[in-house]
Amino acid sequence: MDLKQLRAFLAVAETGNVTRAARMLHLVQPAVSRQIRLLEDDVGAPLFERERYGMSLTRAGQALAEHARRALLELDRARAEIAGVDEGVSGLVTLGLLPSSIDMLSSAFASAVAAEYPGIRVCIAMGYAGTLLQWLQSGEVDAALLYGIRRSADIQTSPLIEEPLWVIGPPRSGLRPSRPVPLAGLAGRRLVLPSAPHGIRTLVDHACAVANVALDIAVETNALSVQRSLVLGGQGLTVLPPIAVADDLRSGKLRGAPLADPALARTIVLALPAGRPTARPVRCALELLVREARRAVVSGSWLEGRWLGE
Repeated sequence: MDLKQLRAFLAVAETGNVTRAARMLHLVQPAVSRQIRLLEDDVGAPLFERERYGMSLTRAGQALAEHARRALLELDRARAEIAGVDEGVSGLVTLGLLPSSIDMLSSAFASAVAAEYPGIRVCIAMGYAGTLLQWLQSGEVDAALLYGIRRSADIQTSPLIEEPLWVIGPPRSGLRPSRPVPLAGLAGRRLVLPSAPHGIRTLVDHACAVANVALDIAVETNALSVQRSLVLGGQGLTVLPPIAVADDLRSGKLRGAPLADPALARTIVLALPAGRPTARPVRCALELLVREARRAVVSGSWLEGRWLGE
């Protein structure tokens, strides 16, 4: 088993096709096929199901893919750190951000890293809290911003921001920040909500169960962009932190009002793996991330956010 085989394997796994994988790797197709055959001979199991319209991972392939991604990521981290060993702080930092906060933080964070630690290379991945937690546990990201999670032996967290949940709708909804909407007021209204077990959906479902409120959920989606599009299209109201649609609220494309009786809020935390040391480049990058998050809250750019960090 060597790096060429692993890279070919992951390329085929991602594209589902040897031809596309060869194009991605700038190789000829027979060379990629040969690397896959050698790898399958080495592990002693087929890694792909050869189907009419492509190739899909077998159970053995799925298991190997998880380890292969981590192995190549660790090598990339090592290369980045070695390449800048004489240039101060250097290395690869992988960070997971939530869809609702990535636009707010990514550019300012990347600019700060480039200005203060040019030897650090940043990789930013977007995902919902459950996905980010899995990546954090598997080592695919060094740190992540998550919704508040339960205490865990393998994850350490620091609370950063508390933000309320608002009812969001199109302009004709008449929603206004000065007029909170009681949870019971959502009964009988068409709603577009995240699919379970999304963190916001869990908060809303729990509050409804306690208050004995039945909701009319017209559409469920696990994509923030689709959620926004459906509300803009008049398919119903939704529940989101205002930062998730800040530009639309400022421009008047969407209207919003705080959710009340009960008021619901979520806490965003900085999460790190508890079982492994945090490398110096990661610590340096996270200091800048926290600084930029605090700056966004204090300046008011992070709508309705309340700073909890030190």
